[in-house]
Amino acid sequence: MISTIEELEEIYGTPQSASVEKVMDHVTLLYQKLIEASPFVALASVGPEGMDCTPRGDKPGFVRVVDEKTLMMPDRRGNNRIDTLRNIVRDPRVALLFVIPGSNTTFRINAKAHITADKDVLASFEENGKPPRSVIVFNVEEAYFQCGRAVIRAQLWKDDSRALGQDLPTAGEMIAETVGGGEGGKDYDASWEARAKKTLW
Repeated sequence: MISTIEELEEIYGTPQSASVEKVMDHVTLLYQKLIEASPFVALASVGPEGMDCTPRGDKPGFVRVVDEKTLMMPDRRGNNRIDTLRNIVRDPRVALLFVIPGSNTTFRINAKAHITADKDVLASFEENGKPPRSVIVFNVEEAYFQCGRAVIRAQLWKDDSRALGQDLPTAGEMIAETVGGGEGGKDYDASWEARAKKTLW
């Protein structure tokens, strides 16, 4: 087991200068283009119970660049566990990973976050006549793009990669397994798509 930074650095050496110099303490104009093109973000947070990483998705640009130091993200409908929101209230440290379909480049933000329920802010994120119940505000501390090696290795955008999900267990099957069969199953799966369309926002 490697237990010191010195051991790690002996294995990996020194990063190239560009890998360090690309890190900004704000969102540049080019970085803003990446954020505005992304319909999917992984949001990581930390709290007393541990860590959480949650998927966030909406139309491209759903994460709003307010200024070079400030981003906003609507909290759209989900499962109401509010794990991420609970964490942010108690520990503002968060990390975001933006993914852009068709692009091998991903984009990372480290920030301090807080939650607002200001009515005017909520109204500005209204979709299909429905405002979010809250909006997450991010104060950017680090912003940088990630090279495409991971996405290239994963072949995310290859047509044949989409077939990987065809034989996976369904949500209904997993619910039935984890709750002992009282819920889920084929009826859950059969009605899921119609329910989802009515509750996206």
